Amino acid sequence: MSESASDPLRRSIEVEYWVVEEDGSFTDPGGLVDASPGAEREFVEPVLEVKTTPCGSAAELRQELYERLGDVLSRAEEVGKRLVPLATPVSDETVTELESDRTRIQNRVVGSDFQYARHCVGTHVHVEQRPGREIDQYNALVALDPALALVNSSPYYDGKRLAAGARSKLYRRMTYDDVPHQGRLWRYADDTREWSRRLERRFEEFLVRAEEEGVDRATIEANFDPESAIWTPVQLRAEFGTVEWRSPDCSLPSDALRLANSVADVVKRLDDATLRIDGDSGRVTDDRVVLPEFDAVLRYVNAAIEDGLDSETVRSYLDRMGFDVGAYSPVSHEIDGRETVTAAEARELRLTHADRLERDVRNAVRQRE
Repeated sequence: MSESASDPLRRSIEVEYWVVEEDGSFTDPGGLVDASPGAEREFVEPVLEVKTTPCGSAAELRQELYERLGDVLSRAEEVGKRLVPLATPVSDETVTELESDRTRIQNRVVGSDFQYARHCVGTHVHVEQRPGREIDQYNALVALDPALALVNSSPYYDGKRLAAGARSKLYRRMTYDDVPHQGRLWRYADDTREWSRRLERRFEEFLVRAEEEGVDRATIEANFDPESAIWTPVQLRAEFGTVEWRSPDCSLPSDALRLANSVADVVKRLDDATLRIDGDSGRVTDDRVVLPEFDAVLRYVNAAIEDGLDSETVRSYLDRMGFDVGAYSPVSHEIDGRETVTAAEARELRLTHADRLERDVRNAVRQRE
C-alpha cells in the first residue's frame, strides 16, 4: 500500500450474492467459483463472494468489479444459475453451512444464535490505511456507519418483517446478543495501541469461551487470530493494510460501487482536512471533518437499521456527511409492507432481483464499449 498522502487512496470491495436455480430456489455455486479471479465460496452453501484487488480510482474499481461479475454471470447462464442481491433469503429457508473447523468453533462459541448469521449476505469495503492517520480513518468510518441505510436490501427474515435493515439487525442484535463485545459497533479509538489492546482482550475472551465449550486451544489458534476472531462493523485490518467497513447489505453493483467510492472520498479528505469529534450533528467540508459524539452515532445507526431512509434524521445526517442520498433507492423500502412472505413469493422476488443484477452488469459493459 502507498505511504504517500498525495497518492490516490486505494480501495477494494467484496460483494456477496445468493446463488439460485432458475426457479429461485437456493443452490451451490459449483463452477461459478472458477469463473473469475476473486470468486470464492462463503461459509454457507448457497453464497458466492466476488472480490476485487485494491484499485487506485473509482473508474478502476468499477471496471474490475464489472469484469469479474460479467465472467461469473456468463458462467451462471451456461449452467442455469442466477445471482440474487437481497440481504436475506426473505422467507423461511434452511441455509446449509459448509463444514469446517472454523464454523464448528463459531457454532460452539456463539451457540444456537449463530443460525442468524447464515441468513445474511452483504458487502465489505476496504480503504487503504494512511500511515499516521489510521485511527482518524477508523473513527471516520465508525461515524459513517449509518450509511448502511443507503443500500438496505431486505426488511424480512423468516418470512416476517424485522427491520428496514434486517441483515444488520440479525448480526448486531440477534447473532451476537449473548457474546459480549461482538457484533456491535465499537467506540472511537484514541490510537492504534488502544485498537491492539481491544483485539487482544476480545481474542482472549474468545479463547476462554471456546475452551469452556470444549474446543482445544491448538484447534482454536489454528483457525483464528486476534483479527479474525472478532465481528464488528469497522475494523483495522493489519493483514491487508486497510480499514474495513462490513455493514452494507448486498446490493446492485452500481449501488455498491457508488457507496464504496463515496466512503473512500470522505476518508480521502482526511489527507488534508482537520478531524475533530464534537456535538451531535456531524459535517464534512473541504477542510474539516466533524464526527458526532459516539452516542449520537449509535442513535443514527439504530434509526438506519430500523427505519432506513424513511428516517429524515438519517437522511439529513448522511447529507451532511457528504453522501448524495437522492442517488439511492434502497430495495428494502420498495419491497416492504407485507406482513408475511411465503416461500413462493420469496422465490419470485429473488428472480426479479436477479434480473436487475444482470441488467445492471449488462448496462455497465455496454457503457465501456
